[in-house]
Amino acid sequence: MATNKESYLCLSAMLRARENKLLNEEKAQRMLDAANFAEAAKLLVDCGYEDMSSMNSTEINAALNAHRSAILYELDGLVPEEGIVELFRMKYDYHNAKTVIKAEAMGQEPERLMSDAGRMKPAALLDEYQEEHYSAMPGELGTAMAKAKAVLARTGNPQLADTVLDQAYFDELSAGAKKLNNAFIADYVRTLIDSTNLKIAVRILRVGLGSDAMVDTLIRGGSVETDRIIAAGDGESISALFDYGKLEKAASLVSDVIRGGSLTAFELECDNAVNAYLKGAKLMSYGMECVVAYVAAVETEITAVRMILNGFLDGIAPARTMERLRDMYA
Repeated sequence: MATNKESYLCLSAMLRARENKLLNEEKAQRMLDAANFAEAAKLLVDCGYEDMSSMNSTEINAALNAHRSAILYELDGLVPEEGIVELFRMKYDYHNAKTVIKAEAMGQEPERLMSDAGRMKPAALLDEYQEEHYSAMPGELGTAMAKAKAVLARTGNPQLADTVLDQAYFDELSAGAKKLNNAFIADYVRTLIDSTNLKIAVRILRVGLGSDAMVDTLIRGGSVETDRIIAAGDGESISALFDYGKLEKAASLVSDVIRGGSLTAFELECDNAVNAYLKGAKLMSYGMECVVAYVAAVETEITAVRMILNGFLDGIAPARTMERLRDMYA
């Protein structure tokens, strides 16, 4: 029977080989330089995607969701330790939870907007929610859904309901990282939370709200405590909290963004900081770090593919699309 080390060596070698097929900046530019949508879509076949050259936006979204789900489920069966791929799958449980609760409040059907990349199939999640069998849901999802539903019913504010689910998601993510007892993954989650909190704080200050509005929206578990962000109170002081390490470049844009500068460019730098951290896994020859970095790279790739293809369909200038793309892992 193979040891964990042997299993990780084999898996890491497989993922390294697959990284060569991931979308990189050169391939993304080739897509953007394509003569038309169909030509751009066909270039993705070499990256392991099905031919999407005759699809509309809805069909593209379904194809990308299926691509992601297939990769996650495959890796789930290959990783020698439980809980690694789950770090990425749980995000889609919480996405589905938001979709279900909002759809119910609006009298709509949620199925078409749900993802099957989560730990729980959409149909099963919907059934358990409708029957109020919250204990049948994985992790903290059921408790969070019940609380979010109550918050929405009481306040009529879907953003507050989303905040409940976001905090539960990041709490679960942090707990899952802690169980893995891996410094690289724990720091990845903290970086993700820091990036999220910096975005939240800037959005709030940009629309003229005070730091009190951050009390119920900031996420616990980052390297910068939420109390310090709230106490900072203004853009310059918040920038100083993050003006080092991974988020230094994003922090340098904070004051300008609050005064009306490009929010897109700022949030792109926040995302790029997370991606830059993950690139550190390339220095590791094997281990769970390689798995986490690969899955995160696939997520970045799918986001880029969606933006490029929909950009063609929506008539967005390629140069404008390129400005919005995150830095690639490959």
